[in-house]
Amino acid sequence: MKILQLCHKPPMPARDGGCIAMNNITQGLLMGGHKVKVLTIFTAKHDLDLDSLSDDYLNATRIEGVFVDTEVNMVDAFSSYITSDSYNVNRFFSVDFDIRLATVLKREQFDVVHLESLFMTPYVATIKRFTSAPVILRSHNLEFIIWEKIARGTGNPFKRIYLAYLASKLRDYELSAMNHVHGIAAISDEDRKRYLDLGVRKPICTVPFGINPDEYFGTDEDSELALFHLGAMDWSPNVEGIRWFLDAIWPAIHAKFPELKLYLAGRNMPSEFFERHDPNVVVLGDVPDARAFVSSKKMMIVPLLSAGGIRVKIIEGMALGKLVISTSLGADGLNCKDGEHLMLADRQEQWLESLEKLLVNAELRERMAQNAKEHIRSNFTIPSVTAKLISFYKDLKRS
Repeated sequence: MKILQLCHKPPMPARDGGCIAMNNITQGLLMGGHKVKVLTIFTAKHDLDLDSLSDDYLNATRIEGVFVDTEVNMVDAFSSYITSDSYNVNRFFSVDFDIRLATVLKREQFDVVHLESLFMTPYVATIKRFTSAPVILRSHNLEFIIWEKIARGTGNPFKRIYLAYLASKLRDYELSAMNHVHGIAAISDEDRKRYLDLGVRKPICTVPFGINPDEYFGTDEDSELALFHLGAMDWSPNVEGIRWFLDAIWPAIHAKFPELKLYLAGRNMPSEFFERHDPNVVVLGDVPDARAFVSSKKMMIVPLLSAGGIRVKIIEGMALGKLVISTSLGADGLNCKDGEHLMLADRQEQWLESLEKLLVNAELRERMAQNAKEHIRSNFTIPSVTAKLISFYKDLKRS
């Protein structure tokens, strides 16, 4: 099959979980013998550096990018407020990208047009104008749910009102956009159920995040028995989760386990975390080698309070045999068993109980690490995920 993959940021270099998820779709399709053309937006935050990409990747994907200024503009934001548009999504619409997309579609025939995330749906009208190929939305998150939870947790009443308004407009747009694509590739069964509960009646298939398990190897023997968090710290749910963990959970952990350390890593780390000076918390910010950082510590924390989809970092961590302690929401969509593949902890006492079990029981640590690796190999490999996606493509083409 010949697939046009439209991305809201460059899949390569794979700087964060979203990039990794998109690139793994690309690689899975190519590994399956399909042809892929990547057309991507790039921004000041997510640049497209063609010189850093291998010739093999450039030749295989024929990647092209168009710069779009997605920075928040207060004038545009206010205008969207008045006109009741979803500013969250509108920032990603560009006349230049629309023109380039039309040129590509007039020049080539594709079997499928694959949209990575809700932010590429403003281009559906142009796609349908120039091709009859089915349009599939790869849903990474239910975006409006994230914004609803962020709004509820915002202290400033004026900001809370504005964020709640944005969330409501995003909800309207998101549900409307679902009815303009031919099918939805949800990233988890939980997200699929949420779409159905919201009244979406388009064909929906669950296509989880996949990895190449052969890239995840090594031993945990020399890693430090410490906690760590790795994630893009310009993503609001990560900031919210770490702030909550340091305020509500860490003081009790430090009091009970005074020798235990917590390492925080991730690009664009807000200055507030460097300025806190919490005891035994080491704030690193961006690290030069994420894989080496993860391999150097044993216990991954995922204190997410607002997000949908699947956490790429959990899958990668489990594939490397990390001991994961996560909120129930953070582990959503992984089909993991508490105490067998990872530890679930939503309340302070659950975090303390989970840590105590792991810190005192080396046999449990070894068994859970092995269970985690086997669970990922059985359920989240690129070939198995790609096979589901291709089957979904074919079903939509026949319908």
